[in-house]
Amino acid sequence: MTVVIPCRNEAGSLPGVLAGVPDGYRALVVDNGSLDDTAQIALRCGAEVVREPVPGYGSAVHAGLEASRTEIVCVLDGDGSMDPGELPVLVQLVREGADLAVGRRRPVRRSGWPLHARVGNALIAARLRRRHGLPVHDIGAVRVARRDVLLRLGITDRSSGYPLELLVRAAASDLRVVERDVTYRRRTAGTSKVSGSVAGSVRAMRDFWRVIR
Repeated sequence: MTVVIPCRNEAGSLPGVLAGVPDGYRALVVDNGSLDDTAQIALRCGAEVVREPVPGYGSAVHAGLEASRTEIVCVLDGDGSMDPGELPVLVQLVREGADLAVGRRRPVRRSGWPLHARVGNALIAARLRRRHGLPVHDIGAVRVARRDVLLRLGITDRSSGYPLELLVRAAASDLRVVERDVTYRRRTAGTSKVSGSVAGSVRAMRDFWRVIR
């Protein structure tokens, strides 16, 4: 398995994230124009590094998928907010027949998930359930699928709308999507590019509505 970890300025969090990657899983860090030591730290921790100069979450994830060579690919944020040790549960769901396994964030105490971000996430997820019939409650940043399935979907969004377009296209392709709870905690360093500010959340919501309207 490959764990694609899209990163921009996550030097403070990466050591802990990479230390938590399960044995037998290959860590692939996509450095999306970091201004800190993200790439160097990833290399020192034993991860493969791919550099994607085009800014955007979707750009980083797509670059990681293209660079992956394993049948099953996991995607996980590099901010330390989610536990890589929980990935095998999602991987097993794919092995048992799910086309796409996604994590539903369950915040632990003082998770750092602000109200404006939680509300926006809930609204988008509710629209996904009503309009597309997907049994999901989160547009989170942890997912597992077979690499060829993800690439065949032809996702075009290269910014914050990538994970939502993935779900919309999965529904249109009648893929079996399964959701499971994952632990969500406060990021271990730095500030979120999305939920860390109202402006960041507004930009993400704009990208989401462009995809789902």
